[in-house]
Amino acid sequence: MNHHQSQRTLEIDTRLITTGAAITAVGAAVACAGMATVAYAAFTAGRRMIRDMDVPLSQQATMKWQQAREASRAGMHAWQSASEAQNGTLTR
Repeated sequence: MNHHQSQRTLEIDTRLITTGAAITAVGAAVACAGMATVAYAAFTAGRRMIRDMDVPLSQQATMKWQQAREASRAGMHAWQSASEAQNGTLTR
């Protein structure tokens, strides 16, 4: 009994590989162009929105910072008042 292994070879059609690579490259270029267009549109809309604001962003940020500081002070004052009230009733 003669056992002879046959060698299998992988035959690839290089024309199909080349065509697939070319189509992939074109698709990637189209996708990049699409993403660039969307990014430009979003950036332009954002700039337009900021330009058309009644109150500039820097002024809004300053107002919010002042509100946060005032809220923090009010919270601290309320905490201290409650703590003093509690201490006052405990010592009597």
